[in-house]
Amino acid sequence: MAAPSQPQQATYDAIVIGAGIQGSFAAYHLAQRHRDTLLLEQFILPHSRGSSHGQSRITRSAYSRMPYARMMPDSFRLWQRLEAEAGTSLYRRTGLVVLGPVGDPELEGCRRSLGADHVLDATALAQRFPGLRLCAGEVAVWDDTGGVLFADRALRAVQDVFRRHRGTLRDGEKVLRVEPGAVLTVTTTAGVYRAPRLIIAAGAWTGAVVAPLGLRLLLQPLRIDVCYWREKEPGSPGAGRDRPCFMAVGLRQAPHGVYGLPALEYPGLVKVCYHHGSPVDPEERDRVPPGTPRPDVALLSSFISSYLPRLEPRPAVVETCLYTNTPDGDFILDRHPKFSNIIIGAGFSGHGFKLAPVVGKLLCELSLGEELSHSTAPFAITRFPGTLRAAL
Repeated sequence: MAAPSQPQQATYDAIVIGAGIQGSFAAYHLAQRHRDTLLLEQFILPHSRGSSHGQSRITRSAYSRMPYARMMPDSFRLWQRLEAEAGTSLYRRTGLVVLGPVGDPELEGCRRSLGADHVLDATALAQRFPGLRLCAGEVAVWDDTGGVLFADRALRAVQDVFRRHRGTLRDGEKVLRVEPGAVLTVTTTAGVYRAPRLIIAAGAWTGAVVAPLGLRLLLQPLRIDVCYWREKEPGSPGAGRDRPCFMAVGLRQAPHGVYGLPALEYPGLVKVCYHHGSPVDPEERDRVPPGTPRPDVALLSSFISSYLPRLEPRPAVVETCLYTNTPDGDFILDRHPKFSNIIIGAGFSGHGFKLAPVVGKLLCELSLGEELSHSTAPFAITRFPGTLRAAL
């Protein structure tokens, strides 16, 4: 939906920059609190330039980091509420297998977060899911809440409900300038808007938006190879809709982890990706010269041969996506240290989509000065003190 040539309204209760899943949920929560909210997106919607496109994302309860494990019940509840409001299904429960070496700290953390003994050895795993194999000295944890979020449908749903609550969504408007103050001014390529509160959730572009505000965030955009793999024998047991999602952690050959799920984008294929990528300027994400080495694809081919032997070892389709990583892999959810009416949500490090309903709620609560539904202390900007002191 292209934005009209002239802004219909210049003043709002709140402005949100970035209509990916995090910014859209922040705007959704503001609108549900009857705040007149403007949601700005630099690209024409829908688009595939950021981190929220595509049809599928994993969701789960298993988390080794307790702040996220505590948020997940709230996240599941809020996804269900959005399903009811939008009148559409946004989630398919498949279960999730977390596999790795016995005693691996991340695997053990996932097991503890489930609150019960959900361990599967190699024999039990092979019986339940014949297409997934463990190596010697490895074990699996079963999360029966795990499944697939319908990503593009979810993004449309939250934006539709936002507009139903009289929110304004303007796409194709790149933010040129943010002027802080008790009433902030946001200038875009198509208009000038004012509001007493601003939320910045601009994904890989967040660093560029906040730099003129005296803030240098330690954010690293990464280009991720998103790979889809064909079954050697289509329709074999444990394939297709019966296949669970999985995560592999603590592997020497894949130190950042591997994850997989049924490919909604390409029925009959399996989506298996490395949880890491190559540093990239987000403006250059789609400009991959022919013949560029793809070491992550080679890593995945080796992983497929060992753990998913029923899949072809060469990917059928390779696409790209963006992560925006912090040094510790944890989110940034905080006020600007100098301008308290500017709220920043950034650095979702490839695991933020499932938590977007809660993240959006926290960004909304921060902007309105409400009591927070979850502690944001682990997500403070000030945990990177050296960079901030040098930048401000």
